[in-house]
Amino acid sequence: LIMNQKLIYKPLTEINSRQDANFIFENGNFEDLMLLSLSIGMQCPESEKHFAQELCIRLAGNTNAAIRANAITGLAYIARKHKWLNKRIVKPYILRELRENIEFKEQINDSIKKINLYLGWQLNRKGK
Repeated sequence: LIMNQKLIYKPLTEINSRQDANFIFENGNFEDLMLLSLSIGMQCPESEKHFAQELCIRLAGNTNAAIRANAITGLAYIARKHKWLNKRIVKPYILRELRENIEFKEQINDSIKKINLYLGWQLNRKGK
């Protein structure tokens, strides 16, 4: 968890269902939303990887730059765990954050490197 450019280590929220995740998305405070994409990315079973990706994309639309950066990291966790992301869906969000989220550019670059490694992609390289 990054707050004010300072790493803070916290246990991830246990998410047992889509209902849990959606409840946190709709009702969670800042810290809950900061952890949600990380938790869902690390914990989602194979059968829920599409939902996990969708939730990270929804979080990538948040007004807070830190929550959006963590959403991209959540996508990297899904890529690592399941060796899968839908490139057509996630690429625009990832590249937008890379362009616009200056405050967390290092974290986003790190997540892109991991996604490229796990999936054999070449995001953030000309023409890719």
